[in-house]
Amino acid sequence: MENKNNVPVFTFAIAAIIVGAALYKQFDFVTLKFEKPALAIVYFIVFAFSIFVLIKNFKKRAGK
Repeated sequence: MENKNNVPVFTFAIAAIIVGAALYKQFDFVTLKFEKPALAIVYFIVFAFSIFVLIKNFKKRAGK
């Protein structure tokens, strides 16, 4: 039953990749601003939460 925890890890990894790519695409490197700042905030919150969960799970596995 150790594989029970892999589903959320996979889901958050895919979410982090998709949201991170969307956040990257919205950033304008010429003006150093986001096209839609409110949407960028939501993307960043979801991205940060996904990365937090992945790091938390990685530390839990490393401690075993």
